[in-house]
Amino acid sequence: MSVRRDRLARACDAAREHLLAARTATGVWTGRLSASALSTATAVSALCMVSREKFDDLITEGARWLARTQNVDGGWGDTVDSPSNLATTMLARAALTLADDDLALASSVDPAETFLSRMAGDSPRRRVESLCESYGEDRTFAVPILMNCALAGHVDWKDVPPLPFELARLPRRWFSRLRLHVVSYALPALIAIGQLLHLKHPTRHPLLAAVRDASIDATLRRLAAIQPATGGFLEATPLTGFVVMSLAAAGRVDHVVAKRGVGFIERSARDDGSWPIDTNLATWVTTQAVDALAGDDALHDVDDVRRWLLAQQHTAIHPYTGSPPGAWAWTPLSGGVPDADDTAGALVALAHLGVDDTDAVVAGLRWLIDLQNTDGGWPTFCRGWGKLSFDRSAPDLTAHVLRAFVAWRRTLDTARVRRAVRGGYDFLKHTQDTDGSWTPLWFGNQHVVDHANPVYGTARVVTAYHAIGRARCEEARRGVAFLKDAQNLDGGWGGARDVPSTIEETALAVRALAPCRDDAAQTASLSGADFLAERIDEGGLAKPAPIGLYFASLWYAEGLYGAIWSVAALRTVLKAVNDEE
Repeated sequence: MSVRRDRLARACDAAREHLLAARTATGVWTGRLSASALSTATAVSALCMVSREKFDDLITEGARWLARTQNVDGGWGDTVDSPSNLATTMLARAALTLADDDLALASSVDPAETFLSRMAGDSPRRRVESLCESYGEDRTFAVPILMNCALAGHVDWKDVPPLPFELARLPRRWFSRLRLHVVSYALPALIAIGQLLHLKHPTRHPLLAAVRDASIDATLRRLAAIQPATGGFLEATPLTGFVVMSLAAAGRVDHVVAKRGVGFIERSARDDGSWPIDTNLATWVTTQAVDALAGDDALHDVDDVRRWLLAQQHTAIHPYTGSPPGAWAWTPLSGGVPDADDTAGALVALAHLGVDDTDAVVAGLRWLIDLQNTDGGWPTFCRGWGKLSFDRSAPDLTAHVLRAFVAWRRTLDTARVRRAVRGGYDFLKHTQDTDGSWTPLWFGNQHVVDHANPVYGTARVVTAYHAIGRARCEEARRGVAFLKDAQNLDGGWGGARDVPSTIEETALAVRALAPCRDDAAQTASLSGADFLAERIDEGGLAKPAPIGLYFASLWYAEGLYGAIWSVAALRTVLKAVNDEE
């Protein structure tokens, strides 16, 4: 065992050094999101609609990046390591059409057409139907994609479903009752794209047409009011790009929202011609790193990190979602929106770091209580929006929130907190699948049939059960059994059984299993730790896997996930080994 322990300790040290080397001067982490073909395509299209001449360099470099990263089947995936999909290929094809000005991109267009024909048929109408079928009732991304394709002449405007932008005039509290076909974070797209569609293919109903005409100025004012100081809605290039191209196509290229959005897109461009999906996940990766390094000497000088985290807490009503004060977003930038996962992560990290200002902690805990849905679980942004997928309660979020409550139970222990915690436990019990797994909301796996990632979800819930003292409950035991059964022959884990193993998913599973007392779980965790050590020795931390799901199932990889989760996993394994000896 000593030989294995030494090897695992070396791997842990290597992952730790990799993680610490990524810190900024202030001692926190910014991370690096993967380049995105979808983001690059929307950025190129938006700049083309604003001014092909003015932004020639950015457009040309973006189009050439798309051409260089095209998959061999003629399509594009969300990242350079993603299989081709219909949505991203349609957007990339549209961007190349809008950008092509003697760029000699025909060698990319023809294979793209072949891919699209194979996936969705030759006719524009059939491609519209195929795209809408892939997103179901959720129009959050389907309509923007079709709008972008219509701008390129690939889709008829009459085939793009309208968006009821006039509803943006209503009070925010009404939105959850309206059963909109767009999710809670998509208000900018609802307004900007909805107005463009009204212009291009107005309704024949005279009363509705009059209402929409009368709503244009008011909803534009609301759009300007919710735009963050950076100009980037949610700090996201796709959403901002869709808004900018819609305004430009509607003749509002000089509108303040368009100008700020263009500035954001310009600043977000990378030197290689690509754009990421978001500026950064700095708050999220920092809280995850602190959790992984808890008790480590590297965090001995924590004042700067603690102050930085406290400074990221939102202290006013958020103009975008109407969220009350007390929560954290995924980024310190103004485009971030307060959410459950990042608030829970910040509270867990602050518990590790030690905080004198318990007022901030209590405000965060109360914010989470107010967010809880009636089903007992926690959604991401807004309570009561449960119609569409990214607004529903989720097991991974709920488990994380429960960790936060337990971490601060001595600070806030009221009857209301206890009811909230019981509701969370009940939600997890009722959402566990028959095989013992839980399905997460914001993470997936491209190689799983339904793109779910039960290994991630189950590992997160089981890890939370250990932290909150419920590791022996029936749900936890069933979750452990699922993880053991999902392990691959190489010792690692993918998103599900027989799915290629990754560092990220293996590290999560190992951390969940290592504290378990039964021999089979210990054997599985040690085998997984050996897999991690081998991959780390091979330089695998420099090759992140795209398991993250951004808005509307948009895949991304984050360069720090592998190191963060490997440190947490290997430290947990080494502690278990040392305790046994």
